Amino acid sequence: MQSAFQGIEMGKRSLFAHARALSTVGHNLSNASTEGYSRQRVHFSATEPLYRPDLARAETPGQIGQGVDISRIERVHDQLLQGRIVANSAGEGYWQSRDKYIGQLEQVYNEPSELSLRSRMDKFWDSWQELSQYPEQMGARQAILERANSLGDGIKLRHQQLLQIGSVLDQDVKATVDRVNQLTTNIGLLNMDIVRVKAEGDSPNDLMDKRDLLVTELGSLVNITIDERDPDEYSIHTNGLHIVQGAIHRPFELQTDLENEGYSAVHWGDVKSRFYPDGGKLASLLHVRDIDLRQEVQGLDNMAVNFIDLVNEVHTQSYGLGGQNNVDFFVEHAFVTNANGNYDRNGDGQMDHSYVFRMTGSNALDAKSQIGLRGTLTLSGPQGDVAVDYFPTDTVEDLILRVNLSGAEVVARLDRNNQLSLKGAPSAALGQPDFVIRKVADSGQFLVGYSGLLTTSGDAGAYQFNRQDAVSSLRTGSDFAVAPVAHPSGWISVNQQLVKDPGAIAAALGPNGKPGEAGDGRAALEVAALRQRSVMVGSSPSFDDYFSDRVVAIGLKGQEAEISVKTHELIMKNLRDMRESYSGVNMDEELAQMIKFQHGYNAAARFITTVDGMLDVIINRMGV
Repeated sequence: MQSAFQGIEMGKRSLFAHARALSTVGHNLSNASTEGYSRQRVHFSATEPLYRPDLARAETPGQIGQGVDISRIERVHDQLLQGRIVANSAGEGYWQSRDKYIGQLEQVYNEPSELSLRSRMDKFWDSWQELSQYPEQMGARQAILERANSLGDGIKLRHQQLLQIGSVLDQDVKATVDRVNQLTTNIGLLNMDIVRVKAEGDSPNDLMDKRDLLVTELGSLVNITIDERDPDEYSIHTNGLHIVQGAIHRPFELQTDLENEGYSAVHWGDVKSRFYPDGGKLASLLHVRDIDLRQEVQGLDNMAVNFIDLVNEVHTQSYGLGGQNNVDFFVEHAFVTNANGNYDRNGDGQMDHSYVFRMTGSNALDAKSQIGLRGTLTLSGPQGDVAVDYFPTDTVEDLILRVNLSGAEVVARLDRNNQLSLKGAPSAALGQPDFVIRKVADSGQFLVGYSGLLTTSGDAGAYQFNRQDAVSSLRTGSDFAVAPVAHPSGWISVNQQLVKDPGAIAAALGPNGKPGEAGDGRAALEVAALRQRSVMVGSSPSFDDYFSDRVVAIGLKGQEAEISVKTHELIMKNLRDMRESYSGVNMDEELAQMIKFQHGYNAAARFITTVDGMLDVIINRMGV
């Protein structure tokens, strides 16, 4: 039998349902400006009827309705669209960070034109040109000293600016890793809360919004993929490995990398293995710091060490006003004090390597002459040995060009005495030293009898740097120079002997080993000619080419970063707009919903009032 108080219960359910719906509308309106919030919708459903069809049911004309209930409060959310946002956020984070720091590297080259490094070097060459015209004047020598000091200051300033950018990058790496660890911790805690709420039969809509927001931020820092196949174990992977698995997260830790300027290296905190992100802000920071910035520093160091070596080569073989000879113009700081370049690399107290920067053959060569020999040169390269074949019809300059284009980390040239000179170049591998020749071998006779560099052909006569006294492989009469101190661009300075006695600045070439004559400016002219001579500063033939190549290279990187960041920002803007149009709060729609639920609440209240009046009649007035 139907209860007389059934109407009160039915009206109460309606009141509660519409009040909850109004609260949901208020929650949506309150969070209209909250980042990552997805609007919520209340779904009503009829309460289970009083009777169900079975053999024992009362004889009533149909089921007796019991009012309304809220079946669920749904989060309006497109999971596929969210997955696209997370997937593309790594690209946006990568290029935004790269564009920022490549822009800082560009600013190092965008100096005021009168004070730029290129301008200072041009003035340095011009001062030697002037000395060649007035070799007997002391004023021209004073001008060389002033411009040499200015050039040295400019080189050291650029080196300091690059190191400052590296320090900022390293600090950003540390902050990014800390943020990644914080995000994975918070996501793991949210996963635990979400599972608990779902187990109680509720919908953790706001918690899932918070998790999606954190996951999107995490995706901008490192490349991630999401696995939601198990509703009770929300998982996130990076590089194919778990970074979050339910409530468990795997942190990263930082370790000092002594082979990379003492910068921070990212490792997995549990297994201690190195972590190399494929995308996101962290990958961009590591790429700019360990590749782009390192290339700029190595390029500047390479220019500086070759500049010092070549100017000194001419200056030491020339004569000053008082007949001074064998005086370096720039101070060369050696990496090792051992005359043969021997170095204890593993720190066990025993010399085990030879650090040699330059080796020069004993025979004078003609660049245009054919070699008349056949064989293969083996030189150290970025990923192992590099083979350079030569043939009888090749000229000396053909083989030198082939060596310089081979990709080996050894460059070749004919020095001022037309002797073959091999120099170590910057190393691409972090574990290998810069400006150190690691291997030189020849299966034939070009480096042996022809240029007078090695004593024996084949592996038996190969120069290998991974042993003590490796220079014993060089032929008697050849010459070599030990490797320079790390980052020679930060140590360049003019010889103080010349500062005290400017007359010792050499301008003359002495005939037959005798001091130069008054008015002889040939040595000064030869120094000035280094400006455009093919001296092989890395991959750049001349010093002028070096400056042009570096500006073009960094400019192209900046242009690429600028275009890419705009492209990814546009993609992400479209995806976020799509998400906002689907999941965002629309004020007009919410106000319309509020009016509808308000009318429903008023109707339920009126219904309860009516039922109350009916019960009042039954209870208080019947039988009177």
